[in-house]
Amino acid sequence: MHLYTIDTGFFKLDGGAMYGVVPKSIWKNLNPADDNNMCNWAMRCLLIEDGNRLILIDNGIGQKQSDKFFGFYYLNGHQTLDNSLKELGFHRDDITDVVLTHLHFDHCGGSIEWNEDRSKYRPAFKNAIFWSNEQHWQHALNSNPREKASFLTENIVPIEESGQLKFAHQANDVAEFINLRTVYGHTEAMMLPQINYKGQTIVFCADLIPSLGHLPVNYVMAYDIKPLESMRDRQLFLDEALANNYILFFEHDPVNESCTVSKNERGTFVADKIFKLSELIG
Repeated sequence: MHLYTIDTGFFKLDGGAMYGVVPKSIWKNLNPADDNNMCNWAMRCLLIEDGNRLILIDNGIGQKQSDKFFGFYYLNGHQTLDNSLKELGFHRDDITDVVLTHLHFDHCGGSIEWNEDRSKYRPAFKNAIFWSNEQHWQHALNSNPREKASFLTENIVPIEESGQLKFAHQANDVAEFINLRTVYGHTEAMMLPQINYKGQTIVFCADLIPSLGHLPVNYVMAYDIKPLESMRDRQLFLDEALANNYILFFEHDPVNESCTVSKNERGTFVADKIFKLSELIG
């Protein structure tokens, strides 16, 4: 098995929204904001190569939205999904499985593209199975006013129409070496892939813990629909991660890819060792 970091570029979100009730006087040192109070965030994905399978976890914001839409999020950086795959000798047509942690546009927008004459949408990974779970899928299709702007119909419905969608009913449905952990609070039934790699557990943290700066349990995003549930599931996860020396892989941290965790003298979760995934796997 081989693991690869897939960088798809950066975007900007309001710093206050990303840190919720935490005051700017504290979070400004974690990810400094620009003059518009916007902080830069990665859209970092993970690729797993195992035998004949290439499993991609999330796929970024994609390229099909309008310039006006992208203008709200200040896309930046030179990397794209295709460039990152190409640097590793892969093409999107090689992807056999796409695991979608959840259906917010910055996690699944790359799933769908325009056809050649821009008359209709089609899967951007024509040979892949797209994995979600039924509870989250129905939640996204019947979204609440809080999340409606994040669940874009054009990112979701064409996957189902393609016949390439599968729901994971058991934790190991995607692969025996991936345990899909279901968490709540940010959205309903978000999936965190926990990967067994050479006796270690690497967890794709998605939006349960979007960055290293979100390790304190109460640093919950304003985007979360049920912040107390986010805190509960984050606490449970981090207790387990500390006890078992899990490696956390961050999707949105602009600098830090991975870390293990410890607690400081106040009992707050902090990073122990910080490293790039490539340093771990050699």
